[in-house]
Amino acid sequence: MVERGAAAGMPVGPSPRVLLLSKASLAAIYQRQMEHIAAAGIDLLALVPQSWRDERGEQRFVRAHSQGYRLQALPLRGNGHFHLYSWRGLAAQLRAFRPDIVHIDEEPYNLSAWQAFYHARRWGAKTLFASWQNLRRNYPPPFRWGERWLLSGVDHALAGTRGCAAVWRAKGYPGPLTVIPQFGVDVRRFQPAGRPPERPFTVGYVGRLIAAKGVDLLLRALRELAGEWRLRIVGSGPQRPALTRLTEEWGLAERVEFTPQLPSGEMPAVYHSLDVLVLPSRRTARWQEQFGRVLTEAMACAVAVVGAESGAIPEVIGAAGLLFPEGDVAALTERLRQLRSDEMGRKEMGERGRQRVAQHFTQEIVAAQLVAVYRELQVGPTDPVQNDPMKKETES
Repeated sequence: MVERGAAAGMPVGPSPRVLLLSKASLAAIYQRQMEHIAAAGIDLLALVPQSWRDERGEQRFVRAHSQGYRLQALPLRGNGHFHLYSWRGLAAQLRAFRPDIVHIDEEPYNLSAWQAFYHARRWGAKTLFASWQNLRRNYPPPFRWGERWLLSGVDHALAGTRGCAAVWRAKGYPGPLTVIPQFGVDVRRFQPAGRPPERPFTVGYVGRLIAAKGVDLLLRALRELAGEWRLRIVGSGPQRPALTRLTEEWGLAERVEFTPQLPSGEMPAVYHSLDVLVLPSRRTARWQEQFGRVLTEAMACAVAVVGAESGAIPEVIGAAGLLFPEGDVAALTERLRQLRSDEMGRKEMGERGRQRVAQHFTQEIVAAQLVAVYRELQVGPTDPVQNDPMKKETES
């Protein structure tokens, strides 16, 4: 692993002024990480949307953790349009704050990223973008042109996974690039519970209810699992009616509980109710699993995890859980059968997951990695060397 920035003994100097634009951080679950960034000596202004709309409905900004930095919500143009939304009042914020660095937590082929990049360069700030895109896709104009323009001038790139880093290298980005999962887990909130109560073997899925997430595969696998079990499905999305019909057609309705998307503060209790969390995602022509944050949250709670060999899932789980070939229902059934019959094995797997999160995915660790990048940008240009903090971890 290549050490870089402050972590490599680089002189710290005056505190850089960082403006972070983050759609995700309207959720309270991500805001404590920004407190860690500020505590490391960064003069931080975080701008988040007042709300964001998607297929699950409208999520509104909740201010929960804003100690030591400035957190402000701005209205959006084109709210809910992933490629075409932009920020109202952004130029005025840059003019008032005068940042040294603008951290654009957005893909480089989106209008909001171009808007931030344009204004940051106008005010002489250095720039970095953050990406989760782990499929190489060629976009039509003007998205292709905007992406090329941003990649030609940005000062640093953050890739959520190694697969994502490979995409941007393949698309010709030559500059400094660091692999950082961008948002860590709050292990004070997500931690193991006490001894679980007596209950049937309980499997969980948490996330959007869309075809690519493969929840129907999980239902098919459980249909073949003999004996007692329960399934908790927590999330919202357009596949909910179809999944409900499947449970009724297969006589599983009494075993399956559907719960709409919950606030982040209620999620630890969900994980504590599970013996296993499954993420059965499958690749489509336009998407593959980019990280799987629910995996790291469940692992932090010492819950055993099972994931498809799809996208970034193997990279996230490493040796701390079980994998099955993407789309292989029989293999998933066998993994669940194995875990149901081995309570001690589930416990040991949960402990390995907790250790893996503590080593790689806490908010403190991710914040320190981001601060190192900010410090590096502060002191001047660097060689375009990729830093991979999870290198070889799938073997550990």
